[in-house]
Amino acid sequence: MKLLIDQSPENEAVEIIIKCGLIDARLEKLIEQVRLYFFSVAAKRDGKTFQLRLEDIFYFESVDSHTFAYTEKEVYECSMRLYELEDQIAKTDFVRISKSCILNVTTLKNVRGLLNGRMEAELENGEKVVVTRHYVEALKKKLGL
Repeated sequence: MKLLIDQSPENEAVEIIIKCGLIDARLEKLIEQVRLYFFSVAAKRDGKTFQLRLEDIFYFESVDSHTFAYTEKEVYECSMRLYELEDQIAKTDFVRISKSCILNVTTLKNVRGLLNGRMEAELENGEKVVVTRHYVEALKKKLGL
């Protein structure tokens, strides 16, 4: 593999070109990561609209037909439904952990088992979310356990 970087003030935008003979699973994952690097979620807080980068979002939660994006310290309201977000971020570090929550596993500090097959996930900011038993296997798979 060869990596070429052309950094110049004349370059107006980032352009990524991949030349290959065959796209394998590792390359496909890299391509998805590159696509998602430019992906952001429009969300509102205090009457203002923000573009949130996926890596800044700890989790998405649906409450009373409203979808919220939780960052380290702030909460934003998204116009997209949870299932729409799940479709768009399917090949990322996000995983559904309950009927109403999608978690960014890169923000995960630790997990511990609870009664009835559920788990509790502690995030880097100290927040705790519950992984329902129906979604425990999906979380384990995402974490490679």
